[in-house]
Amino acid sequence: MRRLVTALCAIVLRIFFRRIEIAGQENVPIAGGVIFAVNHPNGLVDPLFLLCYAPRPVSFLAKAPLFRYPLIGWLVRQLETIPVYRKQDDVAGSNEETFSRARAIVVKSGSIAIFPEGTTHSDSKLRELKTGAARIALGCGCPLKIVPTGIYYTAKQTFRSSALMYFGASIDVAPRPLGANGEPETVAVEELTAEIERALNEVTLQADTNAALELIARAEKVFSGGVTTLADEFELRRRFVAGYSYLRERDPLRLEKLAAEVAQIDAEVVEAQQHRLSSLWLLILLPIALLGAIIQWPTYRLIGMLANRFSRGEDEVVATIKCIGALVLYPLTWLAIAALVATRAGVVAALLTLIVLPLLGYIALRVFELLDDIIGRVRATMRRDVSARQRALRADIIAVADEMAAPAVATTPSP
Repeated sequence: MRRLVTALCAIVLRIFFRRIEIAGQENVPIAGGVIFAVNHPNGLVDPLFLLCYAPRPVSFLAKAPLFRYPLIGWLVRQLETIPVYRKQDDVAGSNEETFSRARAIVVKSGSIAIFPEGTTHSDSKLRELKTGAARIALGCGCPLKIVPTGIYYTAKQTFRSSALMYFGASIDVAPRPLGANGEPETVAVEELTAEIERALNEVTLQADTNAALELIARAEKVFSGGVTTLADEFELRRRFVAGYSYLRERDPLRLEKLAAEVAQIDAEVVEAQQHRLSSLWLLILLPIALLGAIIQWPTYRLIGMLANRFSRGEDEVVATIKCIGALVLYPLTWLAIAALVATRAGVVAALLTLIVLPLLGYIALRVFELLDDIIGRVRATMRRDVSARQRALRADIIAVADEMAAPAVATTPSP
């Protein structure tokens, strides 16, 4: 059942995200106990990435109320998830039970994933880490590794955006003496929690204000243009965040100029994407794509409205609601149409309809994406100045990062 759920979730992720990359897999041990310490920006979508793309099977720790939800409760049980009992959830259970089950998995050379921030959020920085990951690790009584794992989304709530899962250098955890209560000492727990936080800082994108992240969001085309991998793009954005703070303190006028250039390039790229272009083979597929889009559009709009209604302004759960809605509502739509066809044309026609409808939806998705790509390429050749300015802006950002590093090099004593 786990394999079936994993395969289904992988399909959902590949449909929702246009581009998915995994970096740092060499940092994940192939044997021995492992704890993945993961940031938590995007609700239930975050654990799906670990489930589908971690190089070894993972069990999860998740808040106990999830086990009560329809469909989600079934899903977390199939994945052998361990409930976490938080005071605010008012669910019967204890941390001792959670820790005992988690440690049993790690001791048997298994792996678990824990979100040490304790909740999903859209803050510009990591929230203060809970001590659970450190307490579980130090209480296992055996050597193990903690792998800091950063999940980064270019636009987490946006359909067909991109995502990167980044495994950082692992932290070695040696057995420590336990107290009389069978738990690790407080000082050791605090030290390991601080080490986990430092490691997570290296694999996540953070800023001291939302303004920097908002500017990065506007600069999407600047960062992605000419960059071959999401990992490279992620590193460039980290440099931008550091440079933003540096310039805000030392050269606000230069920062203002960079921000203005970002805004101008963003506006020109958006304007370019509004133009339409087609080719002969796309014209052949376009009627089929239009048919698929028309059939799927009401369900697509319904999912969007449900996501807006039930997310209650929390961006980190929008993608979760959309994924769950797609899993439920699209098959129901296809079944309803097939049932209607069966009443008019028979069972065979209904079965063919069930095969054709998902295919039409996929054709519509691919054709319109390819159409946008062609438009972008053609417009780029017509306006090469935009690409040149994108490269120049990236060079400016890198130059700021080099300036930041120069004082540190200058103050390092020579051997």
